[in-house]
Amino acid sequence: MENIDYNNKNSSKELKKHIGMNPITTFSKESIKPSIEDTVFVGPFSSIIGDVRIQKNVFVASNVNIRADEGTPFYIEENTNIQDGVTMHGLKDETISVDGEKFSIYIGKNVSCAHGCIIHGPCKIEDNVFVGFNAIVLNAVIGSNSYIGHNALVTGGVKVASNKFVPAGAIIDSQEKANNLSDVSSEQKKFAKDVQNVNKEFSASYLQSMKA
Repeated sequence: MENIDYNNKNSSKELKKHIGMNPITTFSKESIKPSIEDTVFVGPFSSIIGDVRIQKNVFVASNVNIRADEGTPFYIEENTNIQDGVTMHGLKDETISVDGEKFSIYIGKNVSCAHGCIIHGPCKIEDNVFVGFNAIVLNAVIGSNSYIGHNALVTGGVKVASNKFVPAGAIIDSQEKANNLSDVSSEQKKFAKDVQNVNKEFSASYLQSMKA
């Protein structure tokens, strides 16, 4: 896998961003550089720190903060979009297991992390999930094809089943609440799919425009 040299100061076309290794601390003994596929676009004024593994065709918009300097590592699957102002961080020594490997944050394929949302580990977000504007996912597992409404909070170690809808502004902080969620509607599925389709084009398009 070839990594882009995002810190190349000699490129006049390079947008300002910070991508680098996490600092050595009492709880983090190793400094690791992010691993980013060359089809990933990272927007201006975004920061990616530490053991963050970003797969093909991920779109990272402007003013995003992905900081694996405490909880670590993070894994972001292909075709996911991380929109403007999103924050990702994790708690020290708190992880979630995925296929026998431990992660602070694990995000599947075709996930939309909409403007301003917070993804805080330990957590796992499975494929095709929509996380709404300013929503918070903290210490939770979100099943595939689910829809997290704007300004909602999902926390408390809950597991949201696949294809479930968390209403805007809802606080899902117990497994009982998670178990009582309704299914995603056809309108919500369409909206989430439209967002995914639009954002899938951005990474390649932005990278191409920088070569012009």
